[in-house]
Amino acid sequence: MFNRLFGKPKQETNALTTLDKLNETLEMLEKKEKVLLKKAAAEVEKAKEFTRGKNKRAAIQCLKRKRLYEQQIEQLGNFQLRIHDQMIMLEGAKATTETVDALRTGAAAMKAMQKATNIDDVDKTMDEINEQTENMKQIQEALSTPIGAAADFDEDELEAELEELEGAELEEQLLQPATTAPAAPVQVPAGKRPVPQKRTAEEEELANLQAEMAL
Repeated sequence: MFNRLFGKPKQETNALTTLDKLNETLEMLEKKEKVLLKKAAAEVEKAKEFTRGKNKRAAIQCLKRKRLYEQQIEQLGNFQLRIHDQMIMLEGAKATTETVDALRTGAAAMKAMQKATNIDDVDKTMDEINEQTENMKQIQEALSTPIGAAADFDEDELEAELEELEGAELEEQLLQPATTAPAAPVQVPAGKRPVPQKRTAEEEELANLQAEMAL
């Protein structure tokens, strides 16, 4: 159907050849038109000269030839207009043919791709992907499950034991005595030896406790 409407590739080549021929003809007509314009202008100049020379008959002959040239120029203009119209039609037909060919090629490629990717194959592939994903999820869950003695531990009991340890640690911190500031050095007059001061029972007990903690 498309071949009947827009022609085959060989006809497209013929269209390109025709466009080239029309271009050549158009250039030839434009050259002829320029020549005739120059001749018409020359006849006008001759008519002016004959008019200045009082040769009315010769001046009229020049004007007649000028009008003949103008008629030919008008005719050439019509020819050029028709050629332009034909070229526009051929270029439009060529663009239409190329568009249809591109659409035909795209439709064929789409059809081939659909054959290569059947919907049943797509569904099967998606099912396999989902199955593999579910298997991997199960494997990961199995690997993360505790085994052996660790599987028998109660998470609630472990959390309760941890809370007891934290409470005991806090209580121990509260019962710890505050650090005492070091005593200021006693100024001893020159020549006298410092007299050791006796510590009270509380100070003695505190010193003993600090020594045990140091150990």
